[in-house]
Amino acid sequence: MKSILGALLLVLSAGAQAQSVAFTFDDGPRVAQTPLLSPQQRNQALLDALAAQQVSAALFVTCDNGANQPAGYALAQAWGRAGHAVGNHTMTHLDLNSAKVTLAQYQQEITDCDKITSTLPGYQKWFRFTFLREGNTPEKRDGMRAFLKQTGYRNAYVSLDTSDWRLDEKLVQVLEKNPQADLAPIRLAYLSHIRQRALAYRDLSRQLEGRDIPQVILMHHNLINALWLKDAIQQFKDMGWTITTPALAFADPVYQQPPEKSVAGQSLLLSIARSQGLGKFPGWERLVDDGDVEIEALKQQGL
Repeated sequence: MKSILGALLLVLSAGAQAQSVAFTFDDGPRVAQTPLLSPQQRNQALLDALAAQQVSAALFVTCDNGANQPAGYALAQAWGRAGHAVGNHTMTHLDLNSAKVTLAQYQQEITDCDKITSTLPGYQKWFRFTFLREGNTPEKRDGMRAFLKQTGYRNAYVSLDTSDWRLDEKLVQVLEKNPQADLAPIRLAYLSHIRQRALAYRDLSRQLEGRDIPQVILMHHNLINALWLKDAIQQFKDMGWTITTPALAFADPVYQQPPEKSVAGQSLLLSIARSQGLGKFPGWERLVDDGDVEIEALKQQGL
């Protein structure tokens, strides 16, 4: 009887620790034109994919990308009305690591963006650093940590970083050159890239934390996700991953403690690794290459 009970508890414990992922999207809503889909069609395609897969996600708004205009504001509203969280990603996507950007200037961008995002359904006091960079000096880093605490904002960390933006650039480039181009190779490269990053960061979380953490994936409000997000979510499900919400993921202890040493522009897990003195571990280079491997493979295929 005890052995049966022990086995049952082990199964339940394994289930509770099962690998999960929460979906977050930066830089939206974009109102700039792209091939194939209008801004409204892109936005709706993303929302339709999330609805079809029953995913509750988060959109981090860069307000000057469109939310500061009536048409773009309506697109952002649609996310909140669909049950998704809405966070802050500054007004103009400045880089806090730039010597030309002051701490006060960066904080003002957050305050100005908040005036817009706070009026949207789904509003959360979550802030995602642009470029995932928290400042090129201790003064900027500590100043931002104090500012977020004072204003009640959560640092919306990323654990599963992707370079979907790089593949999106390739997609747009190909379509602008040939609107009838075969996009199948780009779709496969996109899905392969996400899978590679997911497995690598899962392995890293096991090495650092001794468990499968709820991963927070970084994607973008762009054309490539409008076309194939539904497939990307299905790929996670086929891998045996479960889908969680950003709020539940952020409640995990791994997202509660700022790392002592940050790796600028990268996953929280890489910062934890650096804080623990792990250094450049096997496979590290594939997590910081901005999709170079996939882009080179597409070039070899003539794209």
